[in-house]
Amino acid sequence: MDTAARRLLATMPLHAITTTYGEEGLRERFAQEIAVLGQADRRRLERALALAGRLHAADRRQREPYVNHLLRVAIRILCYYGVRDPDVACAALLHDAVEDHPAELAADGQQQTASAVAGDQQVRGGGQQAALAAVAAEFGPQVAELVAAVTNPVWRPGQDQHEQYREHVAASLENCPWARVIKVSDFTDNGVGLIHTTGSALDRLAGKYAPLVPVLREMIARPDTPLSDRAKEHIIGQLDLAAERFAAISDSSGPIPGNLSQ
Repeated sequence: MDTAARRLLATMPLHAITTTYGEEGLRERFAQEIAVLGQADRRRLERALALAGRLHAADRRQREPYVNHLLRVAIRILCYYGVRDPDVACAALLHDAVEDHPAELAADGQQQTASAVAGDQQVRGGGQQAALAAVAAEFGPQVAELVAAVTNPVWRPGQDQHEQYREHVAASLENCPWARVIKVSDFTDNGVGLIHTTGSALDRLAGKYAPLVPVLREMIARPDTPLSDRAKEHIIGQLDLAAERFAAISDSSGPIPGNLSQ
């Protein structure tokens, strides 16, 4: 990537970078954002990104590598929310690692085998705890605490999965203000991603996410959410656009609003 392209990346919305430059562009933008940090913090974030890249190497998000989603969540926090806390950025990069790859993260081959057994919910829950312990050992307890707060628990049979997801989000973010920051960036990226989704999943995902908009909006507006007023206004604007988008998906006769790109 030449110098002119690198300069351009600093001004581009994240999904425009994704469309134009793909993973390479997002990695370069991430490197630009963390360049202002100290060397030790940069190296720690680079290790977190390398780990996330390995864990999610085979994962896809619609038509793109899953790591693109993780990069956008972290970059959005650094750039648009004005957060420079390396613990928060590390947790953003690893926010899906414990949920999606607990066995690999814990480096426990026996757990990986056991986790593949359908219905063994107790073993899978133990896998999440082992994975969180691995995160704490490598990146510190604060990162592990934040990842735990945004990790969905193992599904409880007999309960609607989307309902359980929403209940967990509301409960886990109540007393963890920094986790709200990670979750709302993740939520924003998921809302954007719906325009790239087709088929029956579109209505299903809109139904999953739409009820959380007022919950997140209220939490972000709270005095204890550690963001500037400007960042909160930006996020609330994004959430309002997300609500419009979800409503448009539910009412297929209406256009889907744009500009939910950061």
